[in-house]
Amino acid sequence: MNEDVLIQISSQLKDKRKGQGITLQELANRAEVSKALISQIENNRTIPSLLVLINLIRSLGLDLNIFFDEIAKNSANGKLVVRRKEEYQSFYKEDNNSFVYNRILTKNISGLTLDLVLLYLLPNAKRENMTTTEAFEFKYIIKGEVEYIVGEETHQLKEGDSLFFDGRVPHRSRNIRNEAAQVLVVYFFGEKA
Repeated sequence: MNEDVLIQISSQLKDKRKGQGITLQELANRAEVSKALISQIENNRTIPSLLVLINLIRSLGLDLNIFFDEIAKNSANGKLVVRRKEEYQSFYKEDNNSFVYNRILTKNISGLTLDLVLLYLLPNAKRENMTTTEAFEFKYIIKGEVEYIVGEETHQLKEGDSLFFDGRVPHRSRNIRNEAAQVLVVYFFGEKA
């Protein structure tokens, strides 16, 4: 399954859950899976088995055909894509509400999936634990000052600075200013990140 389709599935599950006002725990109870598993699926940290995916879709009271038809429509490979700001999909990772992600676009191009995201870090936002991603990551600081720890290295980036690294290396970030920061993030998913 293409990485962009997996990202769309996880995004759609989260959007439908939130749209119905269902908490992670409520969906976990309905689907008889753990809250942590749903969080990992929604944040692209794990790929659900087919049975788990179908169970989650049904637990949200959704029609399977309609769910996958919407994904197929979003996966159409056009050469021109226009996204309006109001169409960006907001999401959070690891229940950290001080990191607000807005997905701009996910696109598969010649076997490489690009996931473009605008990240807003609230004043003094900080991720406590190191994390990994199965992608190469590019970060461009649009506004503010952000510290990135990648492996053993620490980098303070200011407006206009950028960083590119293998997301499989443990990393974390924090906003080192008392004002919001904005970062353009590009994830490059491939067969071997």
